[in-house]
Amino acid sequence: MQKPNLKKNQKIELTIEDLSYEGKGVAKVDDFTLFVDNALPGEVVNAVITRINKNFGFARTLDVIKESPDRVHDIDAIYAQTGIAPLSHLKYDKQLEFKRNQVVVDFNKIGLKDVVVNETLGMESPFNYRNKAQVPVRQINGKLTTGFYRRRSHDLVPMENFLIQDPKIDEEIIKVRDILRKYKVRGFDEENQKGQIRTIMVRRAYFTGEMMVVLVSRTRDISHYKDITNEIMDNPDVKSLYLNVNSKNTNVIFGQEMTLLAGKKYIDDKILGHTYRISPRSFYQVNPVQTQNLYKMAIDKAELTGKEEVVDAYSGIGTIGLSLADKAKHVTGIEVIEDAVKDADQNAKLNGIENADFVVGKTEDVLDEWAKNNMSVDVLMVDPPRKGLANSLIDSLKNIQPKKIVYISCNPATLARDLSLLSDTYEIGDVTPVDMFPMTNHIESVVALTLK
Repeated sequence: MQKPNLKKNQKIELTIEDLSYEGKGVAKVDDFTLFVDNALPGEVVNAVITRINKNFGFARTLDVIKESPDRVHDIDAIYAQTGIAPLSHLKYDKQLEFKRNQVVVDFNKIGLKDVVVNETLGMESPFNYRNKAQVPVRQINGKLTTGFYRRRSHDLVPMENFLIQDPKIDEEIIKVRDILRKYKVRGFDEENQKGQIRTIMVRRAYFTGEMMVVLVSRTRDISHYKDITNEIMDNPDVKSLYLNVNSKNTNVIFGQEMTLLAGKKYIDDKILGHTYRISPRSFYQVNPVQTQNLYKMAIDKAELTGKEEVVDAYSGIGTIGLSLADKAKHVTGIEVIEDAVKDADQNAKLNGIENADFVVGKTEDVLDEWAKNNMSVDVLMVDPPRKGLANSLIDSLKNIQPKKIVYISCNPATLARDLSLLSDTYEIGDVTPVDMFPMTNHIESVVALTLK
């Protein structure tokens, strides 16, 4: 394919044919693909080219000549431009169709054309759902400023309403920002690696209302830090305040040093009637309403009778395993992060659950040991990271052969790959996409596999 004569900053009229998995419009110029921000299928747009690579390029919509009937007008374009809500210009019912289609496309690519993909389970109100914010802080025009980065850049766009976050979190970020300004604390200067506050993280427990604030600073020396601590803790909803020190030139948010400045070490929240303790580094699903729907669906697909040995792989702080413990004979959670296992053990005690244990290790290593000792697994729950299941775990599953596997996936491409690898041993049930992240291109899915 010969690349057409396209240049950066060139203005061009484009007809949008499709949406990419990232939610960008797809246009062709002499078979050369351009991915276009803020453009929908069926639209004709005036655009400016922002980057040209060897096999594809990027462009940004300047104005829409012919508009899609699926375009939304009453949401500020800044949410799409910063990447906070890249699908916010698309009607919500069409977002749900787009996400189901992503699963279908990935399954078809790998030859799983006969697998039934159900409609996407959406939200009644697809805004203000996030229970956690990690908001970058910069010094702009002499002022400590909070906001979000423009897409594919580190240019901070000042912002107070984040659209998809719990409004109480947005309010708390403004309060913390103003307290820091009052005491002349400087925001981070990334270019010169100077200044202090890099990030403000706020978590708010949906069912208890408890909040945790973490100030991520380049240095541990913050003037008036006692006054700042007292003023932040003056909000009765803030139960925990930490200082995290990250002096490295890195995109990783947290440094190693985490100091409790005031309050408890954790906040409490509930999922399906169980209480969980959440510390600053805990993995905890960010959409509390859909998390309950996701877990209910996964537990229903497990079809537990109370007699099963269940393994909860990638168990984190135990949320899935403990949610189904009352329906199983015994639950074993396996997690590679030691602190998460300690949290899971604590959460089991907190909820009076005695038929669940958690072990540190890789799932494939633990299952291989079980297979050697002729131990069996009735139901395996897996909720892996985006890269999916390791090949060694696929091999372990073929050895120990759980009667049923319930797979919760956050990446349809790796889900399709893993199901294909297991399809000679397991019958694949219907797949249900769940919209855990409305207004974004991300999609979770749940599927049960039954041993042939």
